[in-house]
Parts: sequence; C-alpha cells; structure tokens
Amino acid sequence: MTKLTNCLDTASIYVGTYAKYNNGSLFGKWLNLSDYSDYDSLLTAMYDLHSDESDPEFMFQDYECPFLEKMGLLSECHISKDIYEIIEQINDSGHDLDVYEAVLDNLGKIDFQSAYEYANNFYCGEFANDIEFVEYLYENDIPFNLPSFVVIDWEATARNIMYDYFESNGHYFRS
Repeated sequence: MTKLTNCLDTASIYVGTYAKYNNGSLFGKWLNLSDYSDYDSLLTAMYDLHSDESDPEFMFQDYECPFLEKMGLLSECHISKDIYEIIEQINDSGHDLDVYEAVLDNLGKIDFQSAYEYANNFYCGEFANDIEFVEYLYENDIPFNLPSFVVIDWEATARNIMYDYFESNGHYFRS
C-alpha cells in the first residue's frame, strides 16, 4: 500500500508560466513538494524560479501523485494553499492513501472534508474479495460459535450484504 507520506515524498509539480508558454517556451522546473515545509515556502520557490516576470501566472504543466488532482488540490492553473495542512491531516488519520483514493473512486470528486469524514466513519478494512469481507463481518459480529452442522452459503451471503457496502481496490466501506 502507498502511504500518503510516500505520495508527498514523491509528489512533484512542473512549474512554468502562461506567459512563457504563450511565447513558445516550456521553461520551468520540477519542484518536489517534500522539499518545502509549507505552502508559503513553495510559493516563494515558484516566484524565485520565475523572477524574470513581474507578476508570473503559474502554470502547473505536469505533476506526479494524481491523488492531489482528484482531491481538487492541484490543476493546471491552481494549487491549493491548504495542500500541506490537508496532507498532514491525512497522515495523522492512520489511513493509507489507498483508502482516500477508494473513497474518491466511488463517490467522485468531493471536497477533502467530506472524503476525510467518510473514510473515518465508514471504512471497514481491506480484503481480497467480498466473501473474505463477509466472513470477517460474521466472525466479529456473531458473539457465539455456530455449530459445525450449520453451513453458510458465503457467496449468496456476500451478494446480499454487499447491497449495504461498496468496494474499491479491495477497500470496503459501509454505504
């Protein structure tokens, strides 16, 4: 699994400007987000990089870590001033980046706070398949051992239970 801290460690953006681009130049530089302690220090580096322009309009021509785009934190013309605080909050949550990506895959583009609350309130865990997930639910929710003569049709049970849950890349959530 990919941890968000690993995403931040490898997250980088190629910063150019619209003025240079419109004049036929792709001049810019890859900036690693982990090299900067906060948004202000990143912004300072971007202004220093394009100090030849009086008021550069930054263009993020490429980037690594698509999660940032999915969360609406980064686009061609925008990087959120809250990016470092949001990354820190996710790091502190105890969930892998994959959990938040699964939320976004199923719920679409939503704001960070909604994704964060959904993951914290409805995440059930990571499992290989629906049957393994349902067996886990029953092992933890049935307070007694079933007699050996009771046979459960796990496929049918999983099919029925999955009406109340959803799965993305092995991550399960209550609906």
